[in-house]
Amino acid sequence: MKFAIIGCGRISVNHFAAAQANGLEIVAICDVIPERMDEKAQAFGLAQVKKYTDYREMLRHEAIDLAAICTESGKHGSIALDCIDAGVHLIIEKPITLSLPEADEIIRRSTAKGVTVCACHQNRFNKSVQKIREAMEHGRFGRLLHGTAHIRWNRGESYYSQAPWRGTWEQDGGALMNQCIHNIDLLRWMMGNEIEEVVAYTDNLMHPFIEAEDLGMALVKFSNGSYGMIEGTTNIFPQNLEETLYLFGQDGTVKAGGKSVNIIEEWLFRDQLDDPEEIKTVYHENPPNVYGFGHTPLYQDVIAAIREGRPPYITAQDGRNALELVLAIYQSAASGKPVRLPLTEVASTDFEGRFSDRIDVEHVAQVKRRLRETN
Repeated sequence: MKFAIIGCGRISVNHFAAAQANGLEIVAICDVIPERMDEKAQAFGLAQVKKYTDYREMLRHEAIDLAAICTESGKHGSIALDCIDAGVHLIIEKPITLSLPEADEIIRRSTAKGVTVCACHQNRFNKSVQKIREAMEHGRFGRLLHGTAHIRWNRGESYYSQAPWRGTWEQDGGALMNQCIHNIDLLRWMMGNEIEEVVAYTDNLMHPFIEAEDLGMALVKFSNGSYGMIEGTTNIFPQNLEETLYLFGQDGTVKAGGKSVNIIEEWLFRDQLDDPEEIKTVYHENPPNVYGFGHTPLYQDVIAAIREGRPPYITAQDGRNALELVLAIYQSAASGKPVRLPLTEVASTDFEGRFSDRIDVEHVAQVKRRLRETN
């Protein structure tokens, strides 16, 4: 299966590794900065790979079966739609896009053209998460009561200075959209997906050099009568602390923690079908970074889905669901009111100027000028 990567920045390393681990033939790579392509090609032994600075040219000249979109978030949607029109199956890094209308068009157009699209929420493939999902699907929790997602991380100015698109409403969003969306996805997925209402606060407390939020807190009312709480921040001193997911049911309590919810820390069920200490030992991973080990099994699933003509384990609709919840949080925080779902016409750019009284406006303007120049 012929494969291409669009965007050779920080996260692309996981995609190169996962593609090679699954036997994909990497025929082309694309980035607006040629040095990035050279670096990745050398690192992964791809001396003969074709390199493009324009993905449209790549689509015209290469016969590609599957591509990964690893660019800045604000470009995911437009690139995805061009790839779908070219008949290319896709893995789209999170978030699937920054606009609900664009996400809906990705779903509509890919369905119409028979193109497989996977939203890259790779933490669903964590051993810990898979074991929790199995318990959920077997009804071991009984009636769901509430769940919580905590993302207590640190991102300083050096992180944002690496790429001018980070922290902008047009290309990224803030902590919730970038760092926290994986755990937000897990919470919504585990708690039944359907949401009635969201109440939230967001703020920019420590990052005057970005446009968007560095703190978000939300309450979620799910349609099945359960509740969720979300706490996400990039303000933790002095470094990343934890990413945890709690699930509380009438008959079960689970806590997953670690760098990216890859460790089961609590496993208590009324049915006592298994030994909690054994579960904690067996379903324990220690990845080198917050990206975890999920990309390789995600790729394996997508390849099988394409060959078998079935939906991938993580669909474009799943990506839209995570995006919708983040945008609902943004909307509630901006309006000071509860927000009822579903949402349709909402995008991250609706919240431009949200923290203009807290940020260094001139610095942010300079960053955005550099961003336009690089594009």
